[in-house]
Amino acid sequence: MAQQRFVIVGGGLAGAKAAEALRDKGYNGRLTLVGDERHLPYERPPLSKDHLAGKADRDSMTVHPAAWYDEHGVELALGIGVSRIDRDDHRVQLADGSSQPYDKLLLATGASPRRPPIPGADAPGVRYLRRIEDSESLRDAFGTASRIVVVGGGWIGLEVAAAARQAGVAVTLLEAASLPLLRVLGPEVAPVFAELHRQHDVDLRFDANVAEIAATGVKLADGTEIAADAVVVGVGAAPNTQLAERAGLHVDNGIVVDAALRTTDPDIVAAGDVANAFHPVLGKHIRVEHWANALSQPPVAAATMLGETASHDDLPYFFTDQYDLGMEFVGDPTGYDRVVLRGDVAGREFIAFWLKDNRVLAGMNVNVWDVVDPIKAMIRSDAPVDPEALADPEKPLTAAE
Repeated sequence: MAQQRFVIVGGGLAGAKAAEALRDKGYNGRLTLVGDERHLPYERPPLSKDHLAGKADRDSMTVHPAAWYDEHGVELALGIGVSRIDRDDHRVQLADGSSQPYDKLLLATGASPRRPPIPGADAPGVRYLRRIEDSESLRDAFGTASRIVVVGGGWIGLEVAAAARQAGVAVTLLEAASLPLLRVLGPEVAPVFAELHRQHDVDLRFDANVAEIAATGVKLADGTEIAADAVVVGVGAAPNTQLAERAGLHVDNGIVVDAALRTTDPDIVAAGDVANAFHPVLGKHIRVEHWANALSQPPVAAATMLGETASHDDLPYFFTDQYDLGMEFVGDPTGYDRVVLRGDVAGREFIAFWLKDNRVLAGMNVNVWDVVDPIKAMIRSDAPVDPEALADPEKPLTAAE
């Protein structure tokens, strides 16, 4: 019997952790990891946090050292894109003309920054943040720039603004909505982040309609021109589904997979930013673009590739660090009808809960620690809570049920 051959397409955290999980589960066949970046797989959160701030070097971001891949028999094909998947022949065609046969294939192709349909969005010098070179180039710009414009008031935009301010650079942040993070946090909690950045002298411009972008500044629809030494665009990310689409896999806001991370082809799985996975706790498909997902999905993908029964049911989780604010968020607040706040909101030491019919959908802890597990338990239980008890810091979180 021929030796099995597994191929992982995607050289990020999800791909590297899938290789690790396969070896940990006893898979001893051939294993190749293909990535279009020339670097060893690395973690991306520091790109807008510690690495951007000059507090973390490249080595600290690497998932595994080079020796690990040699020791575990993982063949690396880095700096090479994949042009197509031949599902009939079970073969991956690489951009350099070579090919890789596979018995099982994992797609962990990640996501790319969205480029808004605005004149100048693709102009030379307009910056996006996704890869290590982007972070290092922007960090270098902080050393020479006196003022930057950030387009987009989501997590990436706010983290870039915070890093720039801490580097002494003046920042103007443009957001199309009336508050930062409005779609994610709602009008009850989003003002916390607006006030945080105002206190650090970020010039916030909400309801901003950007008409044109250039490396030297931005022009708004009302004719206002904002000059800058650098412009950073952070308006979300789009899943890299092109390869899956060309292969005829089901794609809808990502590669559609079941709870076992299996695509419509039984020999192909998907994980990480690109996977739109059915979540058995939430009862719907959800695509999560966060570091925690790239850690928790690969063991499930590996188990499925090996023919084991597996299901990914970790709740969506993410975190941010901005100035003196540290935050963790867990769950999915979609459809909430009430927000309960517990603690000192003005002092930015509090927990927020998003409820529907007095059941907790999501929770966010700001500068309050070691509470994620009880928040997860409340979400998973789907049991009604007492909102008054939930809001009372003197009562343990378990007493709110």
